[in-house]
Amino acid sequence: QVQLVESGGGLVQAGGSLRLSCAASGRTFGRYVVGWFRQAPGKEREFVAAIVWSSGVTYSADSVKGRFTISRDNAKNTMYLQMNTLKPEDTAVYYCAASLYYSGRSDYTFRTRSRYDYWGQGTQVTVSS
Repeated sequence: QVQLVESGGGLVQAGGSLRLSCAASGRTFGRYVVGWFRQAPGKEREFVAAIVWSSGVTYSADSVKGRFTISRDNAKNTMYLQMNTLKPEDTAVYYCAASLYYSGRSDYTFRTRSRYDYWGQGTQVTVSS
């Protein structure tokens, strides 16, 4: 069992930055792909970014490429999402999620909400215009 706890959300003006953190307990992330999803009011939860922990290979949604960066700290068993040049449309609850990784797994599954087994409670990000 993996417990995930997000932190770092808040209120920021458009053009500003925030860094979200996702800490794991119960297991290390070593065998997992770990991702960020977000859900705005009245919308579906959508993929933001993911990282294969063992290799460090990352994946990002087109809407955040060039602005958001996902990274990991092995020693702290923590994942980060650095969000720069924030826009009002980035306002959402951001969720950390984890799924077991195995060799040969298709990377499209890293973008698929239903393929993640463990979820954090979410952290609110609000970007004012």
